Amino acid sequence: MNLGRVLEAFRLESGAFTDAVSGLSEAEWNLPTRCAPWTVRDLLGHVCVVIDWLPGMLDAPAPSEAKVSAAEYYRPDNRFSPQTNGARIALAQDRAARSVDGAASAEDFTAIWQQVDRLCRVQPAGRTVRTRHGDAMLLSEFLLTRVVEVAVHGLDLADALGSEPWLTSSAGDAVLELLLGAEQTATARKTGWSRPQFLRRATGREPLDDTEAAQIERLGIRWLALG
Repeated sequence: MNLGRVLEAFRLESGAFTDAVSGLSEAEWNLPTRCAPWTVRDLLGHVCVVIDWLPGMLDAPAPSEAKVSAAEYYRPDNRFSPQTNGARIALAQDRAARSVDGAASAEDFTAIWQQVDRLCRVQPAGRTVRTRHGDAMLLSEFLLTRVVEVAVHGLDLADALGSEPWLTSSAGDAVLELLLGAEQTATARKTGWSRPQFLRRATGREPLDDTEAAQIERLGIRWLALG
């Protein structure tokens, strides 16, 4: 997946996310989410944190070659251990606490993703970066993991708010291609599930019965380890 396509998915999904959270009431910002113990505000704090890694990564020396893909980034190692998850929870809550209210949280998110969009837009196609976990990746592959974060947590927030999901077609297609490979994305439509339904089920947000699990397995899904 090339950098231009991934960046467009990131930009469109982040813009839809901004539109969805702008104007929420303080009561809505304090609603619980399925990502316990995070509230809506905390979960947005987490999304801010994971996007805000990028400027520092782009400032650092680029690795000589990429060794880890977006799918491999989500491998089940210590990055999803209880200790790392505890640090992830605390970072999100600390980030959320920086903002005086929900409007400021939404502004923080918008400023971050727009900065990342500007920085990535001027990078060459083969730009490599090193993640905080030490992975050497193509920028396009790491940015795809940020599309996953914005898209999937957008579903979490929509569900917490009782809203229709705002998942954009570009982000939905990009994440689906990561999960299944380009050759199987059209076949996924035969499940009869919408993009939001498919992503919820493929990321453990909706339970699968035996028939549904077998259906997804036949598509050759790459199960992602998620915190």
